[in-house]
Parts: sequence; structure tokens; C-alpha cells
Amino acid sequence: MAIEGLTIIGETINDSVPSTHKLFDADDIDGLLDLAKMQAEKGAAYIDVHIGPRPPEFMADLVKKIQSVTARPLSIDTPDPDIAKAGLEAYDQDRAGGAKPVLNSVSPLRIGMFDLHKLQPYKPILLSSEQIVDGKSKPCHTAEETHEAAKYLVTTFLEQCEGATSDDCIIDPGIAPIGSDTEGNIHRLIAALGLIQNDDFFAGVHASVGLSNFTVMLPPKRADGSRTKGPLENAFLTKAMPLGLDTIIGSVKRKYELLDADQPAMVCLEECLKLDGFDVLMRVREFYS
Repeated sequence: MAIEGLTIIGETINDSVPSTHKLFDADDIDGLLDLAKMQAEKGAAYIDVHIGPRPPEFMADLVKKIQSVTARPLSIDTPDPDIAKAGLEAYDQDRAGGAKPVLNSVSPLRIGMFDLHKLQPYKPILLSSEQIVDGKSKPCHTAEETHEAAKYLVTTFLEQCEGATSDDCIIDPGIAPIGSDTEGNIHRLIAALGLIQNDDFFAGVHASVGLSNFTVMLPPKRADGSRTKGPLENAFLTKAMPLGLDTIIGSVKRKYELLDADQPAMVCLEECLKLDGFDVLMRVREFYS
């Protein structure tokens, strides 16, 4: 079940997912199409399509085949401009009820991908966890840097892409695994969402994260046998949605819900936000025990 106001981009058709990777390697297109249909049936608003290092022609063919079995709009997910072009050109907007595709994702060093908007209007996921320093891409270490990177990307997209609107823009401030977060990424992320929400420049803009990354490498259960990944992800949603987060790349098999303040995962996250460095990891470890 989804949370009201939360758009889910179904994450499963991704070459980095081990079970899906096997389907790609076996050229099991029917299996990939079954994943598309399953995600649509379970409520995904978009279907993400990430083919890994395969040829652009493979992306074009897969986009057409997925659109033959579902009318859900797609998220073309690749850092490769040629693969992105192939996917966008193959996309049938009429088949998706007039909905634009998502292009996931555009970083400050990949703004040349905005040229593809002329071929197929799309909604970009704008990777604002990166900035340009001396002509090179560097990670954003502060909320202020993240805010400025987001402003640069939104401004450039709206200036370069005729007909684009703020409603097309999806900011991704970047999320890292909390189980290894010794550099304060969660602090930066939450603070950046607050800065973006309070800046009138971003009125109408959306915000998204790849939510499953938040619990990567964490055990699936606590010592008492209760599940952990879902509650920790829900704790993040509970904290971030009031700050403007309204979209996630996530799993339709998860039960996303908002938590009460005294729920253990919520308490854990709030306490992590008051800690620094390895103390955050120790608090997460305590949550598991």
C-alpha cells in the first residue's frame, strides 16, 4: 500500500538487482515483462528501466516491449546519453496516456542530456548530490551545496528545454546507506530538503530518492525477529515527506507507511540525526540488537 501523495517509480527492472540481472543475462524478455506487469498491478506510477551496459538498441526494443504490456509511463534509467536517446525515441507517449517519461538521472556534468528533450519531452531526475568544482564533479558535503546544485540544474533545464515547467523537475538530493553513514549524509539530506522547501524558487518542483539505498547492506531482521528495512525506510519517509519529498524509486512489495513518533525505527532515526560520525553507526547497531 502506498502513502497518499507519494509517487512510486518501480525499481525492479534494473540490471544491478541480482535476480533481474539473471533475467537480462538469460535474455529472458518475458521475465522482464512479467516484472513490468507485476509492478503496474501493485501500484507503481512509473516503471524504471535500467539495462546496464547493453547496447542502445536493446533499450529501444525493451521500451517498446514493456509498453506493449502496460500503459504505465516509464523511467529511462541510464547515465549513457546514447542509451537514453534510444529509450526516449522509442517511448510512445500516447501509449502512456500522454504522460511524459522520466529520465533518471542528470548530473551537473551530464547536462548535455538536456538536448534529448527536443526528441522527446521528459521529466528529469536532477542529481543534486553532485557539484562542479574546477570543471570536475565533486560530491556535495553540505546542505547549502546541495541546494545550490539543485538550483543550477533546475535553472539550466528550464532555460534549455522549451516548454519545460517546474512540475517536470524532480530533484534527487542523494541518499546513502545509513548503516555506513559516518560522514553525515543523512544530516545533509534532511537539511537540504528543508532549504529547498523554504526557497520560493523551487515552487512546484518535486523531490525524490532511491529509497532502497537507505538500507543497503543492513540485515533484514532485528534480534527479536522483526523486520528492519521497511521500518527504517518508513522512518525516513515520515521525516522527509513533510519537507517536500513526494517521489521515490522503490519496491512495490514494501508496505510504505508513516510512523508514530514513538515507533522504534522513528526513534532511531531521530536520534541518529542528533549524533555524528561513528555514533550514528552505533545507534543503528543498537536498533538491531
